[in-house]
Amino acid sequence: MQQDFTLNGFDFSPEINMARYLQRIRKFPILTSDQEYSLAVQYRQTRDEKIAKQLINSHLRLVVKVVSKYRGYGLPINEMIAEGNIGLLYAVNKFEPDKGFRFSTYALWWIKASVQKYILNSWSLVKIGTTAAQKKLFFNLRKIKNKLNLTDDRELSHSVLKDIAHSLDVSVQDVTDMNMRLKSHDGSLNITIDSSSDNGSEWMDFISDGRPNQEESYAYSETMIYRRRLFREALVCLNNREKDILFKRRMSDKAVTLDDLSKFYSISKERVRQIELNSIRKLRKAIL
Repeated sequence: MQQDFTLNGFDFSPEINMARYLQRIRKFPILTSDQEYSLAVQYRQTRDEKIAKQLINSHLRLVVKVVSKYRGYGLPINEMIAEGNIGLLYAVNKFEPDKGFRFSTYALWWIKASVQKYILNSWSLVKIGTTAAQKKLFFNLRKIKNKLNLTDDRELSHSVLKDIAHSLDVSVQDVTDMNMRLKSHDGSLNITIDSSSDNGSEWMDFISDGRPNQEESYAYSETMIYRRRLFREALVCLNNREKDILFKRRMSDKAVTLDDLSKFYSISKERVRQIELNSIRKLRKAIL
């Protein structure tokens, strides 16, 4: 989901018209090393938002450059740029100019981290990339396959899988599983099955709902209420000892043993069993 990100009214989200957005950010000058350092020092001392805007504006093109490398995941470019811009803002707030690095070098990590997090959360309904190794595999497998000219959906040979696993320091099975995930991207149930047909049937139309409908649920509820009422009325035919033995033997989470009940009532285990069975017969006769 695209996030609105503003700093005192300044919008860091790209417009829907990407051409207009790109034209707009080209107007911002690229800062020299000295200018960048001076602004970063001033911002760290004053936290002046006008200074932050100058640093951010001069690096908006860097965000677009980073996002362009992730176009193959089929996600909206404008939303990825918006996430990258959020990473850029975090970089401005955390940058320490006295450590001697250029701001662009520092910001690059935050931009990539924000974009990659968005891709991992949006690319599939099923959570992927839960470990650092899996994230590395997810974002590098496609790149490696492109270098090897393996752009179709054919299965990878064992030797190729082994080489990729070795280069990324993961198991062959991890590479196999991730390759299958990348080939079988989530699909929408609202996709039209046959675009040439006039009826416009979607996959959703052919999925049956196995749950009971309203009438069936009501009927089941009424039946259960009726059966419970019959059972309560039938219990009248049992004396207290019969009720106690029946409940402890058949209706407790953990059934009481015949031996324990025989000791409690000072009768034999066989007599307890007979009382239990006779109680069940009485209830069945009363209900039926």
